[in-house]
Amino acid sequence: MTRPHDMGGRFGDGAVVPEAEDIIFHADWHPRALALTLACGSLGLWNIDVSRHAREALAPKDYARFAYYEKWIAALADMLVETGALTAAELESAQGQGSSDLAEKRLTASNVAAVLAKGSPADRTNATPPRFGPGDSVRLRAMAENTTVNGGHTRLPAYAAGAVGRIVRLHGTHVLPDSNAHRLGEAPEPLYAVALQAADIWAHPEHPRDEVILDLWDSYLSPA
Repeated sequence: MTRPHDMGGRFGDGAVVPEAEDIIFHADWHPRALALTLACGSLGLWNIDVSRHAREALAPKDYARFAYYEKWIAALADMLVETGALTAAELESAQGQGSSDLAEKRLTASNVAAVLAKGSPADRTNATPPRFGPGDSVRLRAMAENTTVNGGHTRLPAYAAGAVGRIVRLHGTHVLPDSNAHRLGEAPEPLYAVALQAADIWAHPEHPRDEVILDLWDSYLSPA
């Protein structure tokens, strides 16, 4: 079965209702949740793939009932305790116990703009030559799962598993989330934009000739 977060093509969730583009936050605490997550990320205790996996690893009943930023905060709490930044007792009491060596790494308001502008690029030098080029036909791995860590993080969506697509472009070489999310190293691989026909991946596409373009790593693909 697919995991709760892998919702593409799933029946029973209702229609997707687009929001107005000027709506960013729905509650006063949402921007605080975003700021707190970014500030804690500056502590250097995890990477973006670890944080994504932490959200996906929430209990299914919680993932289903939590709103977007509730997922962020729940995952953040889990990571802070897991890495020892906080104890479960400190989290429950909302009160720190003693000083922390991490205080010096905190992201202050005056440094936010510079840190965000710098970003955290995931492209790497091309250690492994790409196997495919634009126009090549490829088949996506039949099982949308992490092949190294059972139940682990992957960026291959279940709805596209086993489909045949066409390479649109090569993005270069990028950190492999399947490895990086589990602190097993960056394991960089070639990353491609792959076009899939809507009729090949959706049961009842409104526009069968539309294309869905996914960014997929080399190990997700084989020649078609």
